[in-house]
Amino acid sequence: MAGQIAVSAVAGAGFEIIFGDFLKMVLKAQKNNSQFEPSLKRLEEMLKDMAPNIKKIESFNAELDQPKQLERLKGLVTKGNDLVNKCSKIQKYNYLKRPIYNKKLLKLEKDIRDHISSVLQLQVVADTKEILHTQNSNLVAVKDVSFGVRQLNDQIGKLSMTLSNGSRVDSSKSYSNTILAGVCSPPLLKVDPVGLKIPLSDLEIKLLNDETSQHIVLSAPGGCGKTTLATALCQHGNVKDKFKSNIFFINVSKLRNLLVIVKMIFQHKEIELPDFRSEEDAANHLERLFKQIGPDPILLVLDDVWPVSKYILDKLKFRIENYKILVTSRYEFQSFGSTYKLETLNLADAMTLFQKLALPLDQQSYAPDQKSLEEMVKCCRGFPLVISVVGKSLCRKSAAEWRKRLRECSKPASILYDNEILDCLQSSVEAFNDNVVAKECFMDLGSFPEDQRIPATTLIDMWAELYNLDEDDAIANLHELSDRNLIEVVVTRKDANEDDGSYNEHFVSQHDLLRELAIRESNSGKIEHRKRVLLEIIENKIPEWLMEQDQLSIRAKLLSISTDETFSSSWSTMQAPEVEVLLLNFQTEKYSLPEFIERMNKLKVLVLHNYGFVPAELSNFPLLGSLSNLKRIRLEKVSIPSLFLTSMKWRKLEKMSLVMCNIHQAFNKSTNKISDAFPKLVDLTIDYCNDLEELPTGFCDLVLLRKLSITNCHKLLALPEDMGNLLDLEVLRLNSCIELTELPGTIGRLHKLQILDLSECLSVTELPEQIGQLG
Repeated sequence: MAGQIAVSAVAGAGFEIIFGDFLKMVLKAQKNNSQFEPSLKRLEEMLKDMAPNIKKIESFNAELDQPKQLERLKGLVTKGNDLVNKCSKIQKYNYLKRPIYNKKLLKLEKDIRDHISSVLQLQVVADTKEILHTQNSNLVAVKDVSFGVRQLNDQIGKLSMTLSNGSRVDSSKSYSNTILAGVCSPPLLKVDPVGLKIPLSDLEIKLLNDETSQHIVLSAPGGCGKTTLATALCQHGNVKDKFKSNIFFINVSKLRNLLVIVKMIFQHKEIELPDFRSEEDAANHLERLFKQIGPDPILLVLDDVWPVSKYILDKLKFRIENYKILVTSRYEFQSFGSTYKLETLNLADAMTLFQKLALPLDQQSYAPDQKSLEEMVKCCRGFPLVISVVGKSLCRKSAAEWRKRLRECSKPASILYDNEILDCLQSSVEAFNDNVVAKECFMDLGSFPEDQRIPATTLIDMWAELYNLDEDDAIANLHELSDRNLIEVVVTRKDANEDDGSYNEHFVSQHDLLRELAIRESNSGKIEHRKRVLLEIIENKIPEWLMEQDQLSIRAKLLSISTDETFSSSWSTMQAPEVEVLLLNFQTEKYSLPEFIERMNKLKVLVLHNYGFVPAELSNFPLLGSLSNLKRIRLEKVSIPSLFLTSMKWRKLEKMSLVMCNIHQAFNKSTNKISDAFPKLVDLTIDYCNDLEELPTGFCDLVLLRKLSITNCHKLLALPEDMGNLLDLEVLRLNSCIELTELPGTIGRLHKLQILDLSECLSVTELPEQIGQLG
């Protein structure tokens, strides 16, 4: 009855009001009835994401006389209002009704998602309507404009009809777009910035009130907190209110080019990528896009710009009203715009930050006297990065360790250049004297491209084989580096649970100065004798040390080769017989594997990571067939050929990870069984492989399999009926396989199964009776 009264009270109200009331009821029910909290939490997050766009569409619907465009969505929300009201009254001890109403809540969420297709498509509608509204308002006096407006109205109507029919976003792009969107969105500010109040206020004035400051360069040496300040600025209430959804935050670094930046912005806006003929053409497309997404002001933040990228700044200078660019850089670009120099922290702020990290309030460990504290802080010269790393490394340490570190850091030279900052940071790395392996793990982080997130599972695989660790020990080193502020661990899925051993949703990022420190340490000594060789090829320029010798032989156990989007796959000859871990980081649509791979007889871990926009086609793939000692392989964003199963015989392969790959050719067009190619496989991950509709013939002959993770594969319809043959299976993760409808009855035979993850499998409406046989 109460639900009916609530509905009738708003029956004649606008959708925005109904929508707001529904959100309030969801929040209230979530607070009062914890048994439905997960389902209600998902509803809440979805509704909050939709809210700004709903407001826009509702406003323009009224002015464009299209009141029925959201009628179906209004009905769903009204129905949801009644459902949530009923859920809030179900008692905790009512175990019979709980699953029934949980199922109804999931069905409601699915219906709403299907109707709007996605929040991002809804944004396209809102933006298009806003453009239409502006055109309609400005051109109402022109006689012939009505025909053009009617055409655009028809296009919007078609898009709305598509949404109302419940079509989904192309899920095959979701993982890639999530990563790219993360790059274009302002990062989350995870700490309360110390000592940035005045700079934050100064820059806010320049962005909000100073019309003469269209282009601002925030300049300071590395480690001063430029990115932190820019991030805090983007999250400041007044700045967010002015620029709204038109804040683009892009890390440029040394390897970015204009085409990559423009592609990121287009994909962030979920707009189909044009076929750019040149960088000039890309800049013109971006200018047109920026003119269209107004009238809200636009803020483009270009973080960590190096002199080699100066031309990018010039090409992004568009004559658009309310368009501002904020650049952060170690360098001053005086010809680009006004410069704001960020100073290092004063002693008081530096002391505050240092004590937060080195002497947490809940610790009973040694605390030095005030004079010693000040001396240690002064050694950090006011650099927030140095203070953070040194402070964390001294947390819970003994008095002797404090005195030792103070002696090491007390040098007369002031820190003015990066090398001297690195020298100061070096003392924190040397503090790993009680954990030599952790120090080596830190050095390995220089093996990845700058400003790219590193999958935590890749690091775990590397360290397990390089240092003969079990995975728990490798994970412990990951946390050790994080605890010392040498890396940052980012979790992309809110309910990711480390306790079940899954780190597929964990990624690692690192400050570029710390990466430079790792590279500097790794590159000390002659090439032939290094523990790890880090090879970076930009614009096909092979390093001199590699060109000088026809048959260079290295003894490294880790070899990392990073190439940019211009690489032509022209490899030099190299002998690397001792390499156990090979990382190939690339960005091209076609990639040829180096021929020297087939001579890597000791190779245990192979990682192919494509940082480009589409899955890359691999050539020379049969070379991998010679890797008789390979134990772990990770392929990310590549198209795997059919001979993957036909000609590959990896007798020792234990773990395989396929992420964002095209695998239909490999799995469904092979005449061989997967068990013949991988007889020792115990751990298989298939993530965001969106052309996977079914598992290959003979899949369930992988009888040694203990961990199986098939996640975010949105076209997977069913699992093989003989899944019960996998008698050793302990972990089965199927989360976010949204088209999967059921589990096979033979799952009851998996008596060793400890973890079954079906979260976000929205089409699974019931479980087989045999599920009760699992102990």
